[in-house]
Amino acid sequence: LSLQKDEQLSAFVAVKSFDPDKCLVMATKQGTIKKTKLEAYSNPRKAGIIAITLDAGDELIGAKVVEPRREVVLITKQGKAIRFPEDQAREVGRSARGVRGIRLNKGDEVVSMVIVEPKDTLLTVTRLGFGKRTRVEEYRVQSRGGKGIINIKVTKRNGEVVAAKTGTDRDEIMLISQEGMVVRCAVKDVRTTGRGSQGVRLIN
Repeated sequence: LSLQKDEQLSAFVAVKSFDPDKCLVMATKQGTIKKTKLEAYSNPRKAGIIAITLDAGDELIGAKVVEPRREVVLITKQGKAIRFPEDQAREVGRSARGVRGIRLNKGDEVVSMVIVEPKDTLLTVTRLGFGKRTRVEEYRVQSRGGKGIINIKVTKRNGEVVAAKTGTDRDEIMLISQEGMVVRCAVKDVRTTGRGSQGVRLIN
């Protein structure tokens, strides 16, 4: 992919076929969410094609293939999260901007987007190596565009949120530091706690 000056890759999605029943959902740092038919991306050009139009200062932070009747969770740097049905974001064309997914507090930004199953747990990891796991059912379904609810208590001890993933007791995770150190652990070893906790240390 030919990148423009100051442009960098921010997401990739593995696709077996461009199923007309599936959509590509994208989220941006400033809380916008956009849904477009997956088949709209089936004819790429060498120089790339427009995936989303961004406002000044905004950045794409994630992209996921979504089937009908699934739910989306947006997770922010300051420890907020919002869960809503994917059908609350109407389908738009490739060059559209999208709609508001979450209303952010000053200084906050979206860092992760996950597609959830009701029995999943949400594993959240912070900048200083802490993490916590909470059942998805603790995040009530809300209307798109709200301010969300507390996902993790962000303090000087644990640092801001850097990522979140869904997982089950059968999964493992790898934590990779900025300097390239890796820790691998079983998801079941991270105890399940409530939304308002600070988490436990996962990596030094």
